[in-house]
Amino acid sequence: MKMLNQFVIASPLEQFEIVTIFPLSISGWNFSLTNSSLFLLISTTVLLFWLSLSFYKSSLIPNNWQSTKEYLYEITVGMVQDNLGAKGESYFPFIFSLHLLLLFCNLIGMIPYSFTVTSHIIFTFGLALSIFIGINIIGIQTHGVKFFALFLPRGVPLIIVPLIVTIEFVSYTIRVFTLSIRLFANMTSGHTLLKIIAGFSWTMLSTGGLLAVFHLIPLGLLLALIGLELGIAGLQAYVFTLLTCIYLNDVLDMH
Repeated sequence: MKMLNQFVIASPLEQFEIVTIFPLSISGWNFSLTNSSLFLLISTTVLLFWLSLSFYKSSLIPNNWQSTKEYLYEITVGMVQDNLGAKGESYFPFIFSLHLLLLFCNLIGMIPYSFTVTSHIIFTFGLALSIFIGINIIGIQTHGVKFFALFLPRGVPLIIVPLIVTIEFVSYTIRVFTLSIRLFANMTSGHTLLKIIAGFSWTMLSTGGLLAVFHLIPLGLLLALIGLELGIAGLQAYVFTLLTCIYLNDVLDMH
C-alpha cells in the first residue's frame, strides 16, 4: 500500500480549482479574493508594467520592448482595419486592450504553479456576455428600431417569417457561447494535456530502472507541447479579439 501511495498522481484538473485566498463578505455578497482574481490582477499589472517599459527611453530606433508593443499594435490595427474599416477607429482602444489582456492572461497561465484565468468558463462567458451586450447597445444606438431587421433578411416570404426570425435570433445569441467556449475549451484541454504528460514522465522517472531512461520520450513530447501551447495562447487571444471585431461590424454595417 505504501508503494502505491508513493506514486499517486494528482488529478490534472486540480490546477483549475478556485481557492479562496482572502475571504470577504459584505451584506451577504461575496467579495473574496481568489487565485483566479489574484492572477487577473497580476496579469493586468504585468501588462501595464510592460507597456511602461515600451515607453521607457523611446526613440526612432525602438528597443526590444518597444518593438514588441509596436508589433502587437500593428496586428490589432490590421485586424480593426480589415474588419471594421474607418468606423472602427473609435473602438480601437477597447479592442487593443482586450487583445493584450487575453494574451497576458494566457501567457502567464503557462508559468508553472500559476493559474490560467481564461481556463474557467465563468470568466470567458462573463467577458463574452458583457461584450455581446455592449455590441447590441451600440447597434441600437446606431440604427434605432431598424437594428432588429438584423433578424429578418430581405425578401423572406411572410409565411416563414416566424421560423426565420427564430433561427436568426438563436444563431445570433449563440455567439456568446461559441465565443466563450472556444477560449475556455482550448486553454483547459491544453493545460490538462500538459499536466498528464508531465505526470507520466515523472512517474516513469520515479519508478527507476529501465523506465527511468525512457522518461526522456514523454519529456521531449512535453517540451514540444509547451511550444505548441504558447502558440495556442497567442492564437486564441487573437481569435477572440477577431470575432469581437466581426460581431461589432455586423451591427455597425447592417445589410
